[in-house]
Amino acid sequence: MKPIILLAIVSFAVAAQAQSPASKKDLVARILVLQQPAIEQTAQALVERPALQLQQQVAIALQTRIPPEKREALGKQVQEDLKKYVDEVSPLVRQQAVKLAPSTIGVLLEEKFTEDELKQVLAMLESPVNRKYQQMGGEFQKALGEKLVAQNQAMVEPKVKALEQTVIKHLGLPPPAAKASEPAAKSSKK
Repeated sequence: MKPIILLAIVSFAVAAQAQSPASKKDLVARILVLQQPAIEQTAQALVERPALQLQQQVAIALQTRIPPEKREALGKQVQEDLKKYVDEVSPLVRQQAVKLAPSTIGVLLEEKFTEDELKQVLAMLESPVNRKYQQMGGEFQKALGEKLVAQNQAMVEPKVKALEQTVIKHLGLPPPAAKASEPAAKSSKK
């Protein structure tokens, strides 16, 4: 009789273990669905990063190397090219991010969290309070951003201008005409 009971206990334990990973996998899958907007946002940021860097470089080149009468048209052309790139590449990279999430984020969730912890994470993500908090993210950023700009603009602006002048000097470029005349115009107003 004892071997039968032992076999039943072992069978039950094996069945419980077999169900647990599947349950854990289901929890991870639900978490990934809830996190899909954040996953897609990460992919979008990765796509936009080189476009933003290129845009900054183009803005400098337009101001320092392109005749004023050609700047606007060339700037619009570059903006269209950058938009085309982002519009074309973003959906592809977002799709790949969602596809890779189970084998990257999902694996980490399964390795680092117990089934109970995953249930807690899921409960937190699904909570109405968390949803409300997440929806307010834009308002939080706007409020903080406005206050930061208002309180720090006077301190940061001169430092940015000094940095621009230093970089222009390092590059051996002539100072832009508009920026060179600003200090003279400001001092004549005083």
